[in-house]
Amino acid sequence: MNCLGTKMFLLKAIRYNTYVLGRKSIARSSSSSHTVGETRISQILKEKFPQASSVKVVDISGGCGAMYEVHIESDEFRGKRTVQQHQIVNQTSLWDGPLNRPQLPGGLQQIFGLLTSSSDMAQEGIEVVEETEQMIDKMEPENPISAVDSKEMRAVVLTGFGGLNKLKVTKKPMPEPQEGEVKIRVKACGLNFLDLMVRQGNIDNPPKTPLVPGFECSGIVEAMGENTKGFEIGDRVMAFVNYNAWAEVACTPLDFVYKIPDDMTFPEAAAFSMNFVAAYMMLFEVANLREGMSVLVHSAGGGVGQAVAQLCSTLPNVTVFGTASPFKHEAIKHSVTHLFDRNIDYVPEVKKISPEGVDIVLDCLCGENTGKGLALLKPMGTYILYGSSNMVTGETRSFFSFAKSWWQVEKVNPIKLYEENKVMAGFSFLNLLFKQGGWRQVKTAVEKLLSLYEQKKIKPIVDSLWALEEVKEAMQRIHDRGNIGKLILDVEKSPTPLMANDSTETSEAGEEDEEHEGDTDNKESIPFIQ
Repeated sequence: MNCLGTKMFLLKAIRYNTYVLGRKSIARSSSSSHTVGETRISQILKEKFPQASSVKVVDISGGCGAMYEVHIESDEFRGKRTVQQHQIVNQTSLWDGPLNRPQLPGGLQQIFGLLTSSSDMAQEGIEVVEETEQMIDKMEPENPISAVDSKEMRAVVLTGFGGLNKLKVTKKPMPEPQEGEVKIRVKACGLNFLDLMVRQGNIDNPPKTPLVPGFECSGIVEAMGENTKGFEIGDRVMAFVNYNAWAEVACTPLDFVYKIPDDMTFPEAAAFSMNFVAAYMMLFEVANLREGMSVLVHSAGGGVGQAVAQLCSTLPNVTVFGTASPFKHEAIKHSVTHLFDRNIDYVPEVKKISPEGVDIVLDCLCGENTGKGLALLKPMGTYILYGSSNMVTGETRSFFSFAKSWWQVEKVNPIKLYEENKVMAGFSFLNLLFKQGGWRQVKTAVEKLLSLYEQKKIKPIVDSLWALEEVKEAMQRIHDRGNIGKLILDVEKSPTPLMANDSTETSEAGEEDEEHEGDTDNKESIPFIQ
């Protein structure tokens, strides 16, 4: 399996005297040895750039490839910020010749040269696929966070329910926080399968369009409404939003906002919130996961599936059974005890390994899998339905798929559950949070999860970063079940030139041309950032 790593390039300021090394999209074979770590990079940078008051290196690779975020603080950078663009396209090798480097402050020029010529990094033999660098050099106001002149913002807008053509990026009036709300300058947004179902109108009581989709984001606190306490302007946070997350600015009630650790990146925070909270609450609040139990999770390579696998690893002797498309198996084999092809009948395969069945089934598919899941449960076991992705087949809503999935759901007799000592439950995270007043339970779960993160027992896995303008391609990737971990909309990312042409071919009926789910031949052009 090839995974795409990254190598840093300069430059983006996050504070008036701080520069961040950005990310360079590069292709790297998974067989390459990863020789440069956080400690080594930090050591090299401190030696080559002694005037820096602080050098901080954070591994944000998510377990695949090489991706680091480097924060460098120095008085030399005070008052500098973005403007100039620099682009290198299809350069055969990062080290085959001199780069057309932009003019940077002296110390930064040293680092840029270091990162493009370091023998340690050159050993990895990484090839540049494509890159767009955004540079800076203009004076910034004294208060960079609150100094926003524009009253408009970019946002993804769903103009109506249907296919990908219903999504567009446009300007909208910037919201202001009401009493008890927090205004967030959004840096990253999470993209979930539920967002695809919302786009199709394939949910109960769909909202009116046009609307801004998205339920989770991360960013910086920019303002607060009256009677809002507990945060300060400039705090790094993640938040849940009842729609309106896919924009440059979002406002949401105080109870739905949480501070994030210093070493958690914004993409990680956006990948962390909904997936890990849902996984935690299902495992520990609903199913009461304990040492020595067994868990079956569908879509094991997705965001929730990988969160489930990581949380199970925090207890001794928990066996995880997972279903996933075959092309994902190599990437997730270390996090799941037993993997099965999602296209085969997994019930007899599970029974071969565990004749008594499993203690917990987490089902995001619905349809015929409901009956299979109940059949696999041990006595005192718990089946939890938390999604219905089997209802989605084409680009637009299909009544046939909905009816088929509904028909295949086993009609459960409570007497049978009583006789077999089995529990059947449902879990809707958004209903719990936004409609049922469950914010206190969610807050408790977030606090416990952040503690596990700080203990380095769990880590969000980011599949890929996408610009707002690439939301159609990102949503198609989720539809094709091509992601391993979480897809993130990076609000500050520029669209990748390789994606200038719409890659989604549709028929007159609005359905996308059929593609084999495990076929990855056409996915190599997509810039994964693991």
